[in-house]
Amino acid sequence: MNPKFKSILKKILFAAIGILILVFLFFYFANFSSGTRGGVVMKISKRGVLFKTHEGQLDVGTINDPWDFSVDPGKDEVIDALNDAQISGERVQLHYQEKFTTFFWRGDTKYFVTKVEQLNKKATE
Repeated sequence: MNPKFKSILKKILFAAIGILILVFLFFYFANFSSGTRGGVVMKISKRGVLFKTHEGQLDVGTINDPWDFSVDPGKDEVIDALNDAQISGERVQLHYQEKFTTFFWRGDTKYFVTKVEQLNKKATE
């Protein structure tokens, strides 16, 4: 093979790999939207065979239509607040970020809870 052709081929390969890495990073870190949902936490569980992820369901008040969400690994404060809210049965407001896509090692949904506010405590303050 021509050395000049090899050089061009290497540059194209490195550029393609670089673009793929940038696309992956964008889909991993970028948010499609953010917002809040209010309701009662019905379930919070740690699921998975190889990759354990925290998944939950929020009863938003509509019949047979719970809202499914995930929690990023390492967000122990959020997980503890969700567990407390589930035990108490109080209404909560969940702050979330919606991602463009899901990754199997991160969670089952595109919605990742970032903060939990108990609405009953807020009303009594």
